[in-house]
Amino acid sequence: MSVPEVEGLITFLYYDDLEEAARFYEDVMGFEKTVDQGWAKIYRVAGEAHVGLVDGSRGYHRPSPSKPVMITVVVDDVDAWFRYLKGKGVKTLSEPRDHDEIGIRAFLLEDPEGYVIEIQKFY
Repeated sequence: MSVPEVEGLITFLYYDDLEEAARFYEDVMGFEKTVDQGWAKIYRVAGEAHVGLVDGSRGYHRPSPSKPVMITVVVDDVDAWFRYLKGKGVKTLSEPRDHDEIGIRAFLLEDPEGYVIEIQKFY
């Protein structure tokens, strides 16, 4: 028996302030909202890769001060993303740099409630 087909992926994150998170992912990250269920909003990152934002008072999980999840956005030009986000006033956790041991160029930032986002390119 073969493995059934997978059509996409959604990673759900849980927020105390869903509207602030939604503004960040729409207005700053530029992700396209594909589904709005009121207390859950789903954004296309690329292709069939999505991030879902959930009102923490309604979803399966609750927001936590500890954020042991990192969203990695794979891009063609890390430095262009860095300049773009700085131009939007986003505070980053690091500057772009090469990580030769794993073959990537990347930098980190946080979303409004502390989830870490890595902007990365493989080389």
